[in-house]
Amino acid sequence: MSTLLTSQPPAPTGDQRVVRREAPRRVRLGGADPELVSHVASAAFGALALVWLVYERLVPMTGAIGFWLCWYVAFLVLFAAVSATTLDRMGVTDRIVGALVTTAGLVMVSCLAGIVVFTFARGRQALMHLNFYTQTTAYIGPEAPLDQGGIYAAIVGTLEQVAISVVLSVPLGIATAVYLSEVRGRLARLVRTVVEAMSAVPTIVAGLFIYSMLILKFGQERSGFAASLALCISMIPVVTTTAEVVLRLVPNGLREASLALGTTQWQTVRRVVLPTARPGLVTAVLLGVARVIGETSPGLLVAGSTNELNYDPTHGPQLSLPLFAFTSMRQPLDTAIARAFGACVVLLVLVVVLFALARILGGREPGHISRRRRRRLAAARVTTTESEPAR
Repeated sequence: MSTLLTSQPPAPTGDQRVVRREAPRRVRLGGADPELVSHVASAAFGALALVWLVYERLVPMTGAIGFWLCWYVAFLVLFAAVSATTLDRMGVTDRIVGALVTTAGLVMVSCLAGIVVFTFARGRQALMHLNFYTQTTAYIGPEAPLDQGGIYAAIVGTLEQVAISVVLSVPLGIATAVYLSEVRGRLARLVRTVVEAMSAVPTIVAGLFIYSMLILKFGQERSGFAASLALCISMIPVVTTTAEVVLRLVPNGLREASLALGTTQWQTVRRVVLPTARPGLVTAVLLGVARVIGETSPGLLVAGSTNELNYDPTHGPQLSLPLFAFTSMRQPLDTAIARAFGACVVLLVLVVVLFALARILGGREPGHISRRRRRRLAAARVTTTESEPAR
């Protein structure tokens, strides 16, 4: 009969001491604990008092910018000293780096918010009038009050020029990205070099190129279509570069699985690669639109300046929002400057609306089936079931 032997630890004697290990401290990956809040508050108020004493009482220095720069340096030093009372060297370094990164983000957000708020504040007088959105400045003088005239012609010109640029640039840019990422032919290196060189071309150079070739060489008139071609030169490299990066992020396993099922490379790209990378491709288009929608140089050179409404972008000069803001800002009149800032506000809102619509339409996950498509599939299944002979 077998017996089960269990080993028990020997009983501690008088000479042995029980050593207890402290539980390791958990590291918080995000958020703020009460200790961190207290350290930040104490360092901030201590740095404020110290800098005020030195900056205002002991040293003959003035200026708000210098004061707050000295305060920030003192805050970092005190924050490191306070954190060292409870953390090791690695923890103190982590907090200092976190403070620097957070400060950089706050500065960027503050600058963007300041630009938007300043633009709205300067253009609010023009934005309050309904005629600002429905009329043009063709039959009024520069000194006309804000209840007369508007930017309707500039809005129409901007929408048409950007739409033409998107129609011409997006297919060409995405096709080039597919060639560089999927096909990788012999000319891939040359095409990539040309795209990178085009991304560094200033917009005024693109406008001069279209002006010299289309207007001077072929005798075409200034028009919104010419401005769209100039915008395409700046939009194509942005769309191509971003789309290529997005296509490279698609896992190769999806391509291999599609090819293993017997599909061709074109079917793999069309049915697997492009739907998977659709949100990133939408981002590429958004970056391209953001790159060109506020450009003034191409419109100033090849679109011509006019205050009249022109729905036809292929004939005659056509106004745009950036060009309207540029020409109005040059006039030393308060009403003209208010109209210029109002046009900038409308341009900002237009960009936000376009970004939101593109994100809603293109931000769906791969394989998403719309309601209309689901109804069609359900109807097809019902039809197939009814057509099958009864067994």
